[in-house]
Amino acid sequence: MNRVTGFVLSAAVVVGLGISASANTPHINRREHSEQQRIRQGIQSGSLTRREAGRLEAEQGRIRVDEARAKADGHVSYRERERLNHELDRASRGIYRQKHDSQHRGQ
Repeated sequence: MNRVTGFVLSAAVVVGLGISASANTPHINRREHSEQQRIRQGIQSGSLTRREAGRLEAEQGRIRVDEARAKADGHVSYRERERLNHELDRASRGIYRQKHDSQHRGQ
């Protein structure tokens, strides 16, 4: 898939997110919000470098796209919900590792 096709697909998914708001995933949303806060706190404290934060933010973006795809049909199945939770578990471990890897931004 080339970049333009990927961008168009991503844009279509994001547009679909607004249309399919009826597929609620409050637990997923809370976890995403919590992880965003953890990344933000890591940036502020200096425990995350800009590069690390960028990678973690990109991972969060991919999870949001996957969530939008899961919601596209108006229903998030058990399997889709489990996949999203697995992605969030993995991202959470990555945030922890990056915040505790002894690399500190110079202050």
